[in-house]
Amino acid sequence: MKKDIKIPVVSGVYIAAVLEYNDIYKSQDWNIYIINENNTDLEMVVVVSKGFDEKDKTSTMRKKIDVLPANSFAKIELIQPELFKLNNQFQVSFFLDNILFDKTYFFSKNTIKEENLRMITSLNKRGILAK
Repeated sequence: MKKDIKIPVVSGVYIAAVLEYNDIYKSQDWNIYIINENNTDLEMVVVVSKGFDEKDKTSTMRKKIDVLPANSFAKIELIQPELFKLNNQFQVSFFLDNILFDKTYFFSKNTIKEENLRMITSLNKRGILAK
């Protein structure tokens, strides 16, 4: 029976940590984005995030996006620098062409830092892509 279950592979969907200037508070903030590089809208997107290591863990955060248009992105949440010492996990589930997809993205502890910033062309911003 297991051989009959087809688990679709997620492609064209990414999670990124981006360091950007906050005009309101006049500060540099780290924000988490979801990126859809597919030519089709993602529907019923649910992102569940948490931070953890061997002895500490954060509360679980949930974010729902009804539709993430094709070739677009959305800001998910602000992430505090105190959480960078933890592994940060983002479980993403969505429908694409009426098929359910699911993938878990990770930022390993201490990998969200300025020296790891790279240009993310779909955002036109410098950030770090989760694995």
